[in-house]
Amino acid sequence: MTPLETLHRDEWGRLLALLVARFRRLDLAEDALADAFEAAARRWPTDGLPDNPPAWLLTAARRRVLDRLRAEAVAARTLPALAVQADLVEEATRVMADGTPPGRAGQAGQVGQAGAVDERLRLVLLCAHPALAPEAAAALTLRLVLGVPTADIARLFLVPVATMAARLTRARKRLAGESFAVPTGAALVERLDGVAAIAYLAFTAGYAPGSGADVVRTAEAGEAVRLVRVVREVAPSAARADLDALLALVLLQHSRRDARVRDGELVLLSDQDRTRWRHDEIAEALGLLTPLVATGASTPYLLQALIAAEHAVAATSGDTDWTRIAAWYAELEELTGSPVVRLNRAVAVAEADGPDAGLTLLAGLDLPGHRLPGVRAELLLRAGRAAEAVTSYDAALATCDNAAEARHLRVRRAAATAVGG
Repeated sequence: MTPLETLHRDEWGRLLALLVARFRRLDLAEDALADAFEAAARRWPTDGLPDNPPAWLLTAARRRVLDRLRAEAVAARTLPALAVQADLVEEATRVMADGTPPGRAGQAGQVGQAGAVDERLRLVLLCAHPALAPEAAAALTLRLVLGVPTADIARLFLVPVATMAARLTRARKRLAGESFAVPTGAALVERLDGVAAIAYLAFTAGYAPGSGADVVRTAEAGEAVRLVRVVREVAPSAARADLDALLALVLLQHSRRDARVRDGELVLLSDQDRTRWRHDEIAEALGLLTPLVATGASTPYLLQALIAAEHAVAATSGDTDWTRIAAWYAELEELTGSPVVRLNRAVAVAEADGPDAGLTLLAGLDLPGHRLPGVRAELLLRAGRAAEAVTSYDAALATCDNAAEARHLRVRRAAATAVGG
């Protein structure tokens, strides 16, 4: 990764947040920052890396914003606006005069006792505005906070690039004129709960693609992990515990990425080569979970993380404590009432107590898509009811749009057919 690519990854959200905070125009800020990075790509190879690259980029972007504002003012014959922008030029010059990297001096970087706000938090909360649908908010957050290219976001959400570009444009327009104020106290914690849900939505979109040829999309899921880290970094202490649990959860799931696919085919958890798991990420996640478990609290993210941790600490698939996992799923279902949780709980119960116990939990469950009939088929096959399993595999295949998962279902259907004669 080049120095400029590293800067784009690490500084895009911070720089954009500062520009948005100053000019209150998402469109101008984003275009200007993109222009600044483009200018850096042209000039730095010949001029050399500046002493303070983030400051260079921020200065270049501010100049471009001011140029656009002057042009708009002239076109609209609103000369008083030029005086306002002259003040902004003076302020931009003053901010950059001491050479301090943007967003890292004075009060920026935290929400503290004095109420200082990291401008990235404003941007994160703006992107997660309740006026936006969750998927639109997730896409806009990845684009503005992390600088993920529109093409990559389109790939993550399984839509054409043009569709995603239009969706992002509509989201930006929907936010025009919205307040940049940061709520406080319980209202801030509640808003950050929505941000966490958005980050996890983006992550699960990478690891559970509903359609397409990919088994998983690890690069895009990795960007969602980075988003969780950013949100956790800028959040106040009152919201930190749940974000710690969420970070532990995504790290544990992401740590298995190198073992999830072999020769382009899906590898089930029980068959994965555990030496290929990222054990440094597992250790980080377990370190986050230890103090949370000591509090005795139970939240959905924490319970999911504890389930993932149980898999992570088992030396082999046979060492997995399915009874504990089933108990955690039961607690999670009680908290959420989610049919997806019931489905996962049935799998855990089947591992602990046999397939018939799992099938009992699936009775009456209604869930769209291929995963419910796929799980039911697998449990029926294990219970010796091969003919019923074939029928259920057919139902799963009829609703499965992911090529890799469909191939797996066809293999299992063939096995059920062979058993059933």
